[in-house]
Amino acid sequence: MTAVQWRVLGRAGSINVRKVLWTGVELGLPLQREDVDVTSESFRQLNPNAMMPVLVEDDGAGPAFSLWESNAICRYLAAREQRDDLLPAEPRRRAQVDMWMDWQGGDLNNSWRYTFMGLVRQSPAHQDAAQLRAGVANWNRHMAMLDAQLQRSGGPYVLGEAFTLADVVLGLATHRWRAAPIEHAELPALQAYYLRLCERPGFVQHGRDAGP
Repeated sequence: MTAVQWRVLGRAGSINVRKVLWTGVELGLPLQREDVDVTSESFRQLNPNAMMPVLVEDDGAGPAFSLWESNAICRYLAAREQRDDLLPAEPRRRAQVDMWMDWQGGDLNNSWRYTFMGLVRQSPAHQDAAQLRAGVANWNRHMAMLDAQLQRSGGPYVLGEAFTLADVVLGLATHRWRAAPIEHAELPALQAYYLRLCERPGFVQHGRDAGP
């Protein structure tokens, strides 16, 4: 039987690439990351958005399967491996995981985008002082929502006792917030959450030690 080969196309510094790589660690899958030119025609054929990552799966049985959107890739891999602990089969529990993953990919990401580009990436187009101040406040406000959820769930994870895919995407978002050169809100539940995540090898490799 031909072994399945997985390639994750995208640069190592991308938070979305690192979501997939951390998920691979949790699943015990040998995912291989490859740098890619997102402007190339070959990449655009895999993802017309020209954004990373793209997962390419080759089982030797036919044309390789490809998938884009980082959260969708994480869900696919967990479902493929039948890991109900990471992605529950029970509808309500699954919906809660999906809810927090979708919030991360939408509202939370949008809250930090301007500030991150201006203060971490040093983009000349993101240096308006008023927008930076507003961005920091908005970023802290969204992280406070996560802190409140951790308090409600009783921890140690976003949905309580069980570690799920929601913790993969929100754990990396927490690391990015902590690593950013901003004034951080005092969020003790989030601090405890971060320290708990540091006990997981996948987070240490693709979160804590991988930059913001």
